[in-house]
Amino acid sequence: MLMIRLKGIGKKHQRSFRLVIQEKRSKLLGKFIEDLGWYNPHTNKSEISKDRVAHWIKVGAQPSMTVAQVLKKAKIPVPAGIKTSKTYAPKKVVEVSAK
Repeated sequence: MLMIRLKGIGKKHQRSFRLVIQEKRSKLLGKFIEDLGWYNPHTNKSEISKDRVAHWIKVGAQPSMTVAQVLKKAKIPVPAGIKTSKTYAPKKVVEVSAK
């Protein structure tokens, strides 16, 4: 299965990221199929090839949760069914009676 992932580049604590297409089980710093653009979280800037992202999603590639958030910020449509944030179950409240 193909994934759209963020591949870290740059120095430690100064990371910027490349959006790449990779096999889901391959190593993150391993080979990738295509480079789709870049994202810099420090400046919140990105340059993403919208037509290539749309092509790969149409072919069946799944964006990771973080990539889905970046695509949403860049106003690129994310397919339905892809989570853009973790949803946590509400904490159970236990009432204790005082005797």
